[in-house]
This record gives sequence, C-alpha cells and structure tokens, in this order.
Amino acid sequence: MRSQVLVPHQPAYLPWAGYFSRLLDVDRLVLLDHVQFTERGWQNRNFIRTRKGERIRLTVPVTRRFGQAINHVQIADPAFTARHWRTIQQAYRRAPYWMDCTTELASIYQSRWDSLAALNLALTRALLRCLGHPIEILRSSELAPEGNSTAMLIDLCRRTGSRVLRVGTGASTHYLDRQLLADSGITVEIAAYTTPTTEEEADRAPVSILDTLVRHGPNTLEILRQGATLRLWTQP
Repeated sequence: MRSQVLVPHQPAYLPWAGYFSRLLDVDRLVLLDHVQFTERGWQNRNFIRTRKGERIRLTVPVTRRFGQAINHVQIADPAFTARHWRTIQQAYRRAPYWMDCTTELASIYQSRWDSLAALNLALTRALLRCLGHPIEILRSSELAPEGNSTAMLIDLCRRTGSRVLRVGTGASTHYLDRQLLADSGITVEIAAYTTPTTEEEADRAPVSILDTLVRHGPNTLEILRQGATLRLWTQP
C-alpha cells in the first residue's frame, strides 16, 4: 500500500466503480465534505440497473442553501431509505452475489439519516467492506484544511503526510495550479477508469459499483484493476 498518496474525493451516494478504482493501492481516502454542495451532482444521487438492464436513478431528497458545505446538507425526508431499499432489492435480489452485500446495506437502509455526509460515509465504508478493501476514511471537515482549490489540497497533503496527490482526469485542467504544486514538491497522479470490455455490461452507461458487486462478487477487485489507469501529470 502507498501510504503517502492523498486521494481526495467529494462524498458520493452509492459511488460508481471509477470512484473505488483510485483506491486499490492506497490505505486511506479523504472525503472532501467541507466543500460546496453541487446541485444535480453525484453527492445525493446515482444510478443502479434493473434486472432488465435499464438504468434507474436514486435521489436522496435534501434541504440545502446556496453555497452550503456538503457536511451541513440535511436530508429532507428520512423515509427515503425505505423506498430506495425496496428498489435496490427488486433490482438485485436475484443477482448471484446479492447476499454478500445485503447485510451491510440493510443495516444502513433500516436506520434514520439526517446528514447527507454521514449517510455517504456509511455507504462508502460498507461498499469498501463488500469489496474486501476496508481502508481508513478521513473527513476534510475534521482535518480543517486552509485555503481553497489547489492550496487546500496542498494543505491536506501536509496534514496527512502525503507527497503524491491523486486526482481524476478533469482536475488537472479545471482547477489545479501547476506552479503551486511544483513549489510544494507535490507529485500529481491522474487516475482514470474505463469499464473493461470483457465485462458483460461494458457497453452501458456507468452505474453504482453495487451493480458490479452483486453480479461479480469477489471478481470485482480484478475488474477494477483491469479498468483503472494511472499516469503522472507531466509538464505540457
């Protein structure tokens, strides 16, 4: 495991496979729950696939204000858990590895949740356990990093003793400051994920990793490895 790699990611609801593919060789994830909540983003919604192969969206109803941090976003209707659990069961209860996940998930969906960040944290931990990769998860709201954007990520690296920053493909062009990172001695890795062509669902749009877990069980980690790529962010 590479303990000096910082993998920061906003908390997501039932994240997709690419989310977890960044974590295969690390022992820690930092959830960026102190940053601004994104309207119509992945923080409170995601897709699963029905038995017929159709994608359906699950959305957590939330109450929020403009500019509000993710860790302050409240769930508007805690009864959503019963509806989502019923839909998940209908979609996956006949999948070959459904029973490997049902205990982990049932305890979450049978509980009351008021905080979106707390719900996403619990689900991410449960899915990592289903993967057989239960790494440590830290919350940025508890680490209290200083600065914004690149400066904030550099401070998180400092606070966690990390010398490598691992981000997705959009980060390098959207908000990372190359000079600040170079001056701080931080190496940047760009992580990407493509559903392996050998997988039967390869031609379909992405859905929650739960879909792969219940269909492929212990082979899920190998599927993630096949689809994951990693490269250094070099000078243009």
